Amino acid sequence: MTKKVERRLAAILSADVVGYSNLMEADEAGTLARLKAHRAELFDPITEENGGRIVKLMGDGALVEFPSVVGAVRCAIEVQRGMSMRNESLTEGERITLRIGVNLGDVIIEGEDIYGEGVNIAARLQGLAAPGGVSVSGKVHDEVRGKVEAAFEDQGEKSVKNIAQPIRVYALTSADEAPTRQGDEGADLALPSKPSIAVLPFNNMSEDAGQEYFADGIADDILTGLSRFHDLFVIARNSSFIYKGSAVDIKQVGRELGVRYVLEGGVRKAGDRVRITAQLIEAETGNHLWAEKYDGELADIFDLQDEITASVVGAIQTSVSFAEIERARGKHPSNLDAHDHIMRGWAEWIHPTQEGMANAKEHARAALALDARYATAYTLLGWADMLLLLYGWSADHQATIRTAKESARRAVELDDGDGAAYAVLGCSLVLSREHDTALAACERAVRVNPNLAGAAHIRGLAYVCTGRPAEGVEECRRALRLSPRDPETFGFLNTLAMCQYALRDYEAAAGTAEELVALKPDYIFGHWHVAIACAQLGRTERAERAFQEILRIKPNFDQAFIDAVTPFQDRAEYEHEVDGLRKAGWQG
Repeated sequence: MTKKVERRLAAILSADVVGYSNLMEADEAGTLARLKAHRAELFDPITEENGGRIVKLMGDGALVEFPSVVGAVRCAIEVQRGMSMRNESLTEGERITLRIGVNLGDVIIEGEDIYGEGVNIAARLQGLAAPGGVSVSGKVHDEVRGKVEAAFEDQGEKSVKNIAQPIRVYALTSADEAPTRQGDEGADLALPSKPSIAVLPFNNMSEDAGQEYFADGIADDILTGLSRFHDLFVIARNSSFIYKGSAVDIKQVGRELGVRYVLEGGVRKAGDRVRITAQLIEAETGNHLWAEKYDGELADIFDLQDEITASVVGAIQTSVSFAEIERARGKHPSNLDAHDHIMRGWAEWIHPTQEGMANAKEHARAALALDARYATAYTLLGWADMLLLLYGWSADHQATIRTAKESARRAVELDDGDGAAYAVLGCSLVLSREHDTALAACERAVRVNPNLAGAAHIRGLAYVCTGRPAEGVEECRRALRLSPRDPETFGFLNTLAMCQYALRDYEAAAGTAEELVALKPDYIFGHWHVAIACAQLGRTERAERAFQEILRIKPNFDQAFIDAVTPFQDRAEYEHEVDGLRKAGWQG
């Protein structure tokens, strides 16, 4: 007689350690000791408090069963929060970071062990979670909504290995007890050692809604001015501007971005007159440190922006000298209409589309027609060309790289203090395989503007392409810290996955790439890195599926495109990328 299979409904938590093999290779005894301590002092007690039963412990993970799905999610949140706090006092090489997945489903009972699809889905969710993050199934999300202090982002349906139907995935985005994402570390964002500030998008107080770009441009120019101070830590525009259009809690902004100060304000433009209001707030307390109103002619706009920048620096850091403030002033265009075109162009660039990049270039050219020495216009031209290439929208890859390089070189000739111009120059030089010159440009970009996330990111790209992927990883992580809530995070993750693949850490590369795909499903390089990393891991089905996504996005995927975007100095690294593509299904 066939033995009856015992089943029950359970909440299942699956957790594993990110980059476990690398940690063990670097320090086996130390890693095992820290992992044991984390389990005894944090994981086991929190699991027990939330009613969980540890089914099994693997070398790099755990499987836990809960009678309550609320208990399982609370456990996941508390564990990640505890891990981030414990990691704060450790060095980079000592930190242990977890991924956690939670599912609610039917399980098969066999002694003390559990099996079945419910368990398998929990494991797949754990694999989709960001390092330091928590991913849950649609069933879990529906059950805990309103019952835990947490917010989740719907990441859509995901097809995963050995599960017949796609699963709906939700990623934890916020919770009173949950960690805030720090690059790929998942730790709470500790305050930097130097004064830190975020500039929120300024409100458009004009009756004309079409002046939004103008208000954004004012805030962006002030942010750029602040970024040039080496003694300040300034959050990148892309992260601070995610709060645009929403009522914000300054204390929450401070926690989410990891800053001590927040600048907010408003702009009213009427004819040739402009009014700018600004206030500097200490995020932790909500106290207003400084507030001012500035009225002037539109022709005085740059002086007003410089005055606000100087006032903010003075309020934060009285030791900053007048000479430094003078050096931080930008080289302003001679024509206000030219500046208006550039603000419109950057507004197109920030959320890239093929049409938007064409529009951005038109605005840059219009600005140059009015002011032929406007360096920022050349910078915008260069970046627009780079995005046309990297999104696969360029018809002639090499010509696009050449024009980007020409624009960037002209920009740095006109303004040697423009970190963004040096960053696009570095990027174009990497892609044209002028590696030594590219490294010099990237180093200059970071030196000129140490707060520019894009400069750190491109230096990471230069490092991996010149055989220094470990340093590339660090630069990508620094970019993620400078802009922790950046809508363009996927670009940083792309280079991070590239570095991890070059390090032969295929598990880490696959995990980063899956996170990238979740953030930007139509970005070709997310699928590229999933394909090559999974191919090297022997996950043939996932690799082939990812390669089909590459072909969906770019049907004319060919050798010329591969050559254009794999600019390694060492031919062996190029072959390593191509080997992954071939294993994933490329027939070239």
